[in-house]
Amino acid sequence: MTFFEQQHQARQETRKLVFLFALAVIAIVVAVNLAMALVWTFKFGAHHGVMRSYPKGFFETNTLITLLLIGGGTLIQTFNLRDGGDAVAQMAGGRLVSPATRDLQERRLLNVVEEMALASGIACPKVYLLEQEDAINAFAAGYNQNEAVVAVTRGTLNRLTRDELQGVVGHEFSHILNGDMRLNVHLIGVLFGIQMIAGFGQQLMNFGSSFWDVRDRNDKGPPWHLVLIVTGLVLYVVGYIGIFFGRLIKSAVSRQREFLADASAVQFTRNPDGIGGALRKIGGLTDGKKIGSQINHANAEQLSHLFLGSARPNLLDGWFATHPPLTERLRRIYGRSMGPLEAPELAVPFAEHSERLADLPFTAAAAAGFAAAGDASPIQTSTVTGSPTPSLEFGNSSGRTSPLAPQLDSAVHDPVAACAVVYALLLGDDAEREQQLAVLKKEAPQQAALTTFLAESTAQLPRSARLPLVDLAMPALRQLAQPERDKLLAIVDQLIAADNRITLAEFVLQTILARRLGPRAGRLVQIKFNRLAELKSDIAVLLSLVAHVCVPSTAANADEARIAAFLRSAQLCPELDIAAKDYCDGAGLSFPRVRQALDNANRLAPLAKPQLVKALLAVADNGSADGGQLDIASADILRAICAGIEAPIPPAVAATYHAYPWQFDN
Repeated sequence: MTFFEQQHQARQETRKLVFLFALAVIAIVVAVNLAMALVWTFKFGAHHGVMRSYPKGFFETNTLITLLLIGGGTLIQTFNLRDGGDAVAQMAGGRLVSPATRDLQERRLLNVVEEMALASGIACPKVYLLEQEDAINAFAAGYNQNEAVVAVTRGTLNRLTRDELQGVVGHEFSHILNGDMRLNVHLIGVLFGIQMIAGFGQQLMNFGSSFWDVRDRNDKGPPWHLVLIVTGLVLYVVGYIGIFFGRLIKSAVSRQREFLADASAVQFTRNPDGIGGALRKIGGLTDGKKIGSQINHANAEQLSHLFLGSARPNLLDGWFATHPPLTERLRRIYGRSMGPLEAPELAVPFAEHSERLADLPFTAAAAAGFAAAGDASPIQTSTVTGSPTPSLEFGNSSGRTSPLAPQLDSAVHDPVAACAVVYALLLGDDAEREQQLAVLKKEAPQQAALTTFLAESTAQLPRSARLPLVDLAMPALRQLAQPERDKLLAIVDQLIAADNRITLAEFVLQTILARRLGPRAGRLVQIKFNRLAELKSDIAVLLSLVAHVCVPSTAANADEARIAAFLRSAQLCPELDIAAKDYCDGAGLSFPRVRQALDNANRLAPLAKPQLVKALLAVADNGSADGGQLDIASADILRAICAGIEAPIPPAVAATYHAYPWQFDN
């Protein structure tokens, strides 16, 4: 299943969620009215002698208060989660792992996440650690793939080998790449709303317990503090209807996705013992210390659908379990039944891999694994048998490897120095550089010298390594406060404008930075257009842009070749009715016009975007019979457009960047 199909399915699941949510609200409203009727009888029934008429508007008031609690709770929690993955990770008690950490276990985790991000062609996610959790568990959260976070428990670091940690991270990257995180975040708000009644009932019980005023002798019926306690208890019990429906909703939308993520983890790492070993160790902990994957944080119930394994004991088996049984997950991974494994804490973290890793190139998920994930059926591929040697090389099969320059490796993990890396990538030559350095000395004097120093290293990088370097720096850049991000983007604009023109490399870098660091980065983008035909002029601009980049001006009959490339998209998008007259020449491709086209295309429905990406690839295709690799200019512009419309880069684009492997230490 492709990223876009998964997003479309997520929208279908959202409709199911809305139906179950409405059913839960109706059930809760009915139960609350019945409960309040019983409480009224408990307080006043004996006084009136019979259970007769209730006060005017009694049931209407109960219904209104219930709806306000549910609706208000959902809206408030959704607003609290407006920052996406960061808000969710903090809600789970997560601590942000500094990109510059010196802790060996945390460094290993960051390296694995960075490897996965570079191999998949997305911005490196922020990493959070659930320090107080000894269980083996993890989750990914966010509104889109380039603003995601990955969170793991301390037990995951203490108990898993590097291969098993890779499997867990690969599982979470599946949730990122398959586009189902947005629904999961929405689900948190919905669950909070329908569980508000239980929370309100608990507050009433607490208030009633502290309200021990002596009852007036003339008062009839039970004392008020007892009424409050009984009311709170009844509402707390009724609130379990919300928990019941919450589990039902979570099981309805999350269990099959766990199978998909397990299968994708096998594809990404080419090693079933990675995710398989982690799940077996969860089983071993469950059988032994009863730790397993259980999360002890107070918000674990609300977040249980996000986790790798069951964060809470199952309310009921079958339909109401938030995760599939471990035995079934393992059977699908290995093709046969597999027993649990012991999960002791590693006395010397990942020491068994240190000698081997010292000689390995930049490793993670093989590029071929990510390519396969876009085409093959994950569920079929998951039934891997035997013990194949994992394919660990990132990039081509040439075996070339090169360590990332130490000064760059340090800089991309520090927020301030990461800004200097960005500035260094934009420095031009001679007169242009002098103007750019003058801007830096005025706007960021403390970073001007560092930028000049790092420019020597960035200049030695091949073009295929420049954007992956930005991806590595992204977690550090995201640690900047929004005013600092805005200043960074403003300086970037000034550096680009220093020579009164914008090159392809500058456009690509500016587009990616603006999408990932702008004020709206990580926020929801509302879908406005369902079909490509609704954006014909904008699509024509993007197709023309790719044609201009892919056919250089020095080519013979450049204009004719560009129009021919532009028209190659017509066969893939017949609904657009593309013709030569729709082609935009250089004068029609101003920066504001391209930016507007990207913004509009980003508001396309999920299933419309793959058509656009395929059309863009068709324009970039040079028609070579040998299926040759895209040139770096074509890959860069396609990568920028994919970032602009929040879509994963296609395997053909990712392959262009896999030719430059980096070696990491651990």
